[in-house]
Amino acid sequence: MTGNAPNRFARFVTTAFNIEENEVKAVSLSLLFAFTLMYAYYILRPLRDAMSSDWTDAELSFLWTLTFVFSTIAVAIWGAAVARVRIGRLLPGVYIFFGLTFVGFYGLVQFAPQTPSLNEAFYVWISVFALFQMSVFWSFISDIYTKKQALRVFAIIATGSIVGSLFGSVTVLLLIDTLGRPNLLLLSAALLLIPIAVIPALERIKQTLRGAEKSTEDEYKKTIGGNPFAGFTLLIKCPYLLGIALFIFLYTAIGTFVYFELKNLAVVFDPAERAKVWAGMDTAVSILAIFTGLFITGRVASRFGLALTLALVPVVIVIGLLVLAMAPIIGVAVALQVVRRAGNFAITRPGREMLFTHVDRETRFKAKSVIDVVVYRGGDTVNAWAFTGLTQGLGMSLGAVAAVGAGIAAVWAVVAIFLGRIFHRDSDEQESVNS
Repeated sequence: MTGNAPNRFARFVTTAFNIEENEVKAVSLSLLFAFTLMYAYYILRPLRDAMSSDWTDAELSFLWTLTFVFSTIAVAIWGAAVARVRIGRLLPGVYIFFGLTFVGFYGLVQFAPQTPSLNEAFYVWISVFALFQMSVFWSFISDIYTKKQALRVFAIIATGSIVGSLFGSVTVLLLIDTLGRPNLLLLSAALLLIPIAVIPALERIKQTLRGAEKSTEDEYKKTIGGNPFAGFTLLIKCPYLLGIALFIFLYTAIGTFVYFELKNLAVVFDPAERAKVWAGMDTAVSILAIFTGLFITGRVASRFGLALTLALVPVVIVIGLLVLAMAPIIGVAVALQVVRRAGNFAITRPGREMLFTHVDRETRFKAKSVIDVVVYRGGDTVNAWAFTGLTQGLGMSLGAVAAVGAGIAAVWAVVAIFLGRIFHRDSDEQESVNS
């Protein structure tokens, strides 16, 4: 009876979560990887976001501009490193580097805890880390799984990041008063040591997982090679990648509008209360997204296709922004932020990562970071100044700005459908050729 228990458990897992037996180990390791990264980030996220209400729209827009500049520099360095350093060494090195920077901030806080410039530097650096670390993660993950596997398992893997975000936000809620904010930096840094063991373990089982005819071990040990700045040129030359970039840009527009509206409405709270509000939202987001990611997204993507999957959240956001336009109060803004971010975690993020299983390895590790980080942060910057122009320049109310956001979300839905159709059209054509 005991010997059959693992088999029964494996059958339960494969049936409940729509994955195959040979994928269980890989998906479990991928879940752990995603969990660790988001746990580390979500310990720091409420601390960062609590600072935002201390700045005006123009000041925050300037910090987002700095984030864009430093993110672009980080991606350029990453592109050069990908061309020259083998992936097996480079990926763990990224997480070790960020962990050391968190330790550095901890040391600086001990000497100058109330320095405005240090707060600004922390806000910008955590914003760089937020996108860069997950872009690197998904570049690696999309290199492990096939396109068909991605449709089923990426939402499951994304659930690991959702659970990690839940643990991170709950950790802040429970420990910020006892540990204090500086000590949370050390906890986040320690968590980033876990990917060092997970990355080589995943690469070792890649061949079996993908059913490859030749060994992929050498691929892991070799450098990608090529032009260090190929990510930028690949993006410009490929309509498919430009479509993904536009999708990301429109996503950032919605995120920026909601974030700024919420930031302005939360100005009545003190910094500690704001941190708890942001952590509380993160907790609600995680709970809502876990169920969706585990049991809904993969099945929707497999049955109805990627076009519908990618368009779901934009359509919901159109409705939510119209409600906010009619009732611009903090309760509505909080609800919209929770729905938007839960939808991104469980549906939009895994859906858009599926798009990158359609491209070659160089594109995954070079162009993807350009889209995920440079285009994203560039979109943040442009849209932050656009929001500032609408509110401080034209004097538009928060309700009127929300109505503008609803129109942007409608365009975002159209782009989502377009990308999903290209993904499936090219996949069907490739299958016809192979058959």
